[in-house]
Amino acid sequence: MTITIRTGGPDEVPLILAMLDSSVEWLVAQGRPGQWGTEPWSASPKAVEVVRRYASTGTVYFAEMDGTPAATLTLSDAPGPYLEPADEPERYIHLLASDRRFKGHGAGAALLAHAAEVTRRAGVSLLRVDCYAGDDGKLVAFYEQNGFVRTEAFTHGADEWPGQVLAQRVR
Repeated sequence: MTITIRTGGPDEVPLILAMLDSSVEWLVAQGRPGQWGTEPWSASPKAVEVVRRYASTGTVYFAEMDGTPAATLTLSDAPGPYLEPADEPERYIHLLASDRRFKGHGAGAALLAHAAEVTRRAGVSLLRVDCYAGDDGKLVAFYEQNGFVRTEAFTHGADEWPGQVLAQRVR
C-alpha cells in the first residue's frame, strides 16, 4: 500500500473522531481502557470540543493508504492546557490516532516523520508529544522507535492518568 500525507481541516472533525472511536474500541478489546476510556470520543461533548479546538487552532494531517484515510494527527505550536510550554519555540503533536484496520502498516510513523519535516521546514528545532504511559508502555516505546526521547512524566486529572512527554530535535 502507498502512504500519502495530506492536510485536513476543522471540517474533518467527524473523520478524526471516527479514528479516535476506532482506537478506543480496539484498546477496550485489548483490555486496555486506561488510555482513552471505554466510551467513543464522538459520544462525549467534552471530547468533541477538544478535537474541534485542536483542529481549529492547529494543522490537521492525514495519512492515506491507497487513498483511504488511515491515521491522523494535529500539529500546533503548544502543548495541551495541562502541560507547560517549552522555553523555546516548539511544535506539538496532538491526537495521533488511526483507523485500526490499518494497524501496523506504517501510517502513524509516516505522520510522525511528516510532522518532523514540517517542524524543520518552519525553522523550529523542537517537536514534542505526550502520551499515555500506563499499562505495558507500548505507546511510549512506539514514540521512542520513531526518534523521540522521554523528557518528563506527569499525571493528569482526578484519576491521575499517567502521561509521558517525549521530544525530538529535528535540526
